[in-house]
Formats: sequence, C-alpha cells, structure tokens
Amino acid sequence: MKLLAALLASSLLAGTAQAQTATVAQAPAEARIVARATSPDKSIALAISIDNDGRASYSIARRGKQILGESRLGFLFTDAPKMDRGMKLLGTTTDSVDTSWTQPFGEWKTIRDRHNELTVRLVEANRLKRRLDVTFRLFDDGVGFRYTFPRQDNLGTVNIAEELTTFAFAQPAQAWWKPAYEWNREEYLYANTPLSGVGTAQTVMTLKLADGTHVALHEAALVDYSAMNLAQVDGHTLKAVLTPGAGAPKVTRDAPFSTPWRTIAIADDAPGLYMNHITLNLNEPNKLGDVSWIRPGKFVGVWWNMIKGEWSWARGPKHGATTANVKRYIDFASANGIPGVLVEGWNVGWDGDWFGNGTDMQFDRPTEDFDAAELQRYARAKGVYLIGHNETGGSVSHYDAQLDRAFKYAQDHGIPAVKTGYVTDAGEIERVDADGTKKREWHEGQWMVNHHLRVVQTAAKYRVGIDSHEPVKDTGLRRTYPNWLSREGGRGMEYNSWAGKNPPEHEANMFFTQWLGGPMDFTPGVLSLTGSEGSAILSTEAKQLALYVVIYSPVQMAADTPENYAKHMAAFQFIKDVPVDWQDTRVLNGAVGDYVTVARKDRASDNWYLGSITDENARTLSVPLSFLDKGRRYVAQIYRDGPNADYRTEQRHAIAIEERPVTAGDTLTLALAPGGGQAVRFVAQGRARGR
Repeated sequence: MKLLAALLASSLLAGTAQAQTATVAQAPAEARIVARATSPDKSIALAISIDNDGRASYSIARRGKQILGESRLGFLFTDAPKMDRGMKLLGTTTDSVDTSWTQPFGEWKTIRDRHNELTVRLVEANRLKRRLDVTFRLFDDGVGFRYTFPRQDNLGTVNIAEELTTFAFAQPAQAWWKPAYEWNREEYLYANTPLSGVGTAQTVMTLKLADGTHVALHEAALVDYSAMNLAQVDGHTLKAVLTPGAGAPKVTRDAPFSTPWRTIAIADDAPGLYMNHITLNLNEPNKLGDVSWIRPGKFVGVWWNMIKGEWSWARGPKHGATTANVKRYIDFASANGIPGVLVEGWNVGWDGDWFGNGTDMQFDRPTEDFDAAELQRYARAKGVYLIGHNETGGSVSHYDAQLDRAFKYAQDHGIPAVKTGYVTDAGEIERVDADGTKKREWHEGQWMVNHHLRVVQTAAKYRVGIDSHEPVKDTGLRRTYPNWLSREGGRGMEYNSWAGKNPPEHEANMFFTQWLGGPMDFTPGVLSLTGSEGSAILSTEAKQLALYVVIYSPVQMAADTPENYAKHMAAFQFIKDVPVDWQDTRVLNGAVGDYVTVARKDRASDNWYLGSITDENARTLSVPLSFLDKGRRYVAQIYRDGPNADYRTEQRHAIAIEERPVTAGDTLTLALAPGGGQAVRFVAQGRARGR
C-alpha cells in the first residue's frame, strides 16, 4: 500500500471511528436477543435477535468488542414470498466438538477442530409456516454459519433468487478485494479501499478494522449451490450476492438441503488469518477412501514458451507439444529430480479459434506429432510422469460428454494428474441440455459448481488428480475430495509475460486474500525474469525462489524453460530441494499487500524452509528462528537479494547464496530488496550441545 493511500485511510478511519461506535451502541430497541453462544475460549460471542417485525439477525463480538452488528438472515425466492419477516424461534440445539484429523498432504499434517455449535430453528408465524434452520459454529478464531431447509410441505423445491445475508461491520475498515462479474473471471488485481469504497467483490475479501482487528469473509463447502460474492450496501454493511445462472433462480434445490457455510475468520493481525483452519474444518471428511495413489509433486512443462508466444498450442511449425520437445523436458526433469512434466496442446482441437469455442477438443486423441505411447514409455524409463491438460474453451457440455474417456485415457497412459481449463469470458460458458437447448452460464454459478464436482469425482474413479484453471473458487473441498489438488482462479505467473504485469505487491496481497481459501497453481520460478519479447518481470531472482515457500500448492511448477534454468543453476538448486508437502506451517510476520514471511517444515524430513517477500519497498526484517526444533543444529542455506538488487533494474538478477550454522535460539536478519525476497533451507544436523 502506497504511503499516501495509507495516510488518507488512517485519517478516514480515525475521523469516523467515534461516530460509528456511537451508531453501534444505538442498536434498534425493538430487537430482542433470543439465543446466545460463545467460542470454546469464550473470546467470541454470538447473539441471535428477532425484531418486532419478525426479522432474524445475528451479531458477533470478540473480547467484548463488536465485530458485526445486527446482520440480517433470510431469502428471496423467484416463485414464493420472501423468507424474512414474521419469523419466530421454534427452538435451539447445541453441541461442542474437540477433535483432530490428519491431512493426506497439506500445509499442516494435523488439523484441530474445536468449536461450539448453535442451531436456531425458525418458523414463520404467518399461514405458510415455513421453517428455516441456521447453524453457527464458533471457533476461537472465527465463525461459520449455514442455512438448512428442512423437509416440509410448504417448501418442496426451493428456487432462490437471492440470499438476504448481510455482514454489518461495527467499525470502519480498510478492505482488500477484487471485482465480481467482470469479463476476466477471477483474474484481477486486488484493490485496497475503505470498506465504503467496495463495489461488488469476490471472496476471499480481507478487512482491517479501525482497531486493528483483521477479518476475512469467505465460504466453505460450496456444493450444489451458487458462489457467494459481496456487495457494499451503506458504507459498513456488505450483503451476499449469489452468482447468476442461465435461468431466473440463482439456486434450485429440493428440500431438505443445506447451503454452503458463510465464514468469518477473525485475528489480531494478518498472519493470524492464515493460521486459521475454519474453511477446512467446515468441509466433510475424505469421501474417497484410500488416497495413497495421489501424487503431490513439482513439475516442469511445455507451457512458458507458449505463454511467451514462441511456441503454439495449435499444430504447425511452432507446435510445442511434439514428441521431441516433450522428451527434452522429460530429460531435464529426470536429471534434476523433478517428477512431473506438464504438456499443453497435445490433443486434437487447438487449431483455429478455440477461445470460448472448444467443441473440436478431443481429450483422448493426440495430435500426429505427439507419440503418446512412446512418451509414456520414455517417461517411465526416466522415472518421470506426464501431467495432462484438458482445455474446454468454455464448451463444458462437450467436455462432460467425454469425462470417462478423458480420464480413462489418462489412467491408461500413466498420467496421475490433469490440468483442466475453462478459457472463455465470464458468463460465456456453453451449456447444452439433453434436448439440445444451448444456454450460457457463469464460471461460478450452480451449474458450473456441479460440473467441477463431476470432474473431480470422475477423475477419482480413474485415480487421477485435478488442477483446475479458470475454476470455481476454493472453498476447502480438497478435504472431502483430496484429488482436487490445486487450482488457478487468480492472476498467476502468466501475467508477467504480458503487458500489464503483476506489481510487486501482488503476491503479498494474494497471501492474505485468495490464498486463505486454499492452494493456487501460481506457476512461480521464472528465474530468467523475462516475459514476452524479453520484457522484464517485476521481481528479483531471490523472490522467485521465496515464492515456493510462501505459496502453498501440492503441485508446484518450475515454470521457466530448461534453457533458462541452465543459466541459473546455482539458484535453481533451491527449486530442486524445496518440497511441496508440509508437516507444519508458521506465518512469522506480514501485512496485507506489503510483505510476508512464512516458515514450513518438510513432512518427509526434519528440514525447515523459509520464504519472505516484499512489495516495491525494500525492508529489513528480524526473524527469530524459534520455530526450528529445539536442541537441534541446522545449516541455513540462504538465497538472498544481492547488493543493489532491485526489481526495476538489471540488478533484479543480483543474488547472494551462502551458508551458516543456526539453532532455534538464533535470529536471522532478512534484507529484502525492492520487489525482492529471501529463501532459506534449514538442513537438520545433529543435536545442539548445551541446548
């Protein structure tokens, strides 16, 4: 965040905080609290109220200070009166849970689920007598809630026009958000504005309240429903706005059913938001059974040269996915201990204008210059596997018709993971119904949410993992379907090849916004720091290495070409060494959009890794190494910005590589250049003497 913007925002927050606090204190007198609950440590308090008109609302306080004032609950329907007025409390139920569960892979090996639950059962006092349950789960670091429509005579098929859910903040706030309903789907930079300046935003949205409290709004377990966005109402209130579909209702379901969870993560600071497990804990446990076949790992790929325009996805003299090219990538991966090779443009269908029109795509038919059987043999002999790519061009019904063929092909050719794609403008997904009727859908509408789940479930039948691009956003379903490995859903590395590159603050924004939702296939590691026509990427070389620790994804690409890596092999060593599966994660410091430092412990060894990145400003950070295992010695292999490193000059390549012994009692000073970073591998040695 630029200094001027920070000063203006601080002035706005200071000038309005007192008036807003007074507004909160003057809550409507007619509202009557009908139920209360607290988190296990009692730091978070929930109150459910019903006013004289019978409108139900909820409010949330933390440590005695209001976070959300009275926030509405309810629904609008396309074919029935709204569910809003005339509600009364039918009853409540409570529960408490304190368990732990193990991720097959992830940022943490063990996740604790500790919460108190309150379900309020509401019924209309009018002649319809329709019922609605709202379940709240209160964690020590936030709240999740969802609606349930019970089975009932007066509400069989539920056609939802909109939710009436609101989030009425009790303090002014600064917000980090990106717009919803724009043509480029989720691929926008994050804006930083006062809460009153938010338009219609996608989640995850992150806010810093006037008192410094950080809040992230999102959703969990998005299944058979439309994705939630947020629209600003009156300055400090946001309302839920569901993504449209091709028809009038945004959601159509038969009761009984439950909506996704609406999540409110709360922390003292930005690092605390990332250490929150609400999204995963609100998803159902693994439904796939044995998932030992899933293969997290790094990969290289026939991709970056296409992004730069030097190769093509289509057949012809520039075709990238040829047998010879792929063999070179297999050789490079094998020589450097990288298990996977992604290949894009291998199949029939890319010739001509495929953008938004993928009806020629065949997902089990290679081009004539891609020898699938030979490449399968060659890769296996080299100890490498191929990663497939299924680009739909937005022709989703066309892909639906081929799902079994596509994943049977992958299984038969030793392909353990497939990257899917949905490249077309927002609102332009092609749906073809059984009667041949063509419709247009949004990427995050109910129909597409259901499509993505069909893809993941079908892939699981054939023991294939999914890395979805142009996806529906991550809401923690990787817990339920662990083969949903990663996804895009934001501005990744490819934007650094084109005009309008990602600014240096981009990754520090993403860490505290989108990446709170789950892993992203960001495709880091372009050590050449050049995009199309030699254009400069706004990063230092050390920052590209640090991203491998800062960004979590169980499939992590080394995105540059073998030829470019050959020129930077000393730095490339870190990419070879860094794992993708972690036992523990700690966020050591950070501020949204400014900087972040992350430490992660390898699940397969006692080694720790650290990544630290900054925005356009140089920073010096002091980091205690107390996260290291006590009583053990380490060798810190340090990859840092070199003297005079700067993303704006040719010195962006300046990098210093050094080693030093350390223990948990030491402190490391990180000197980050403008647009820079630092990566450290802590190699565990023996036990430390006298400690």
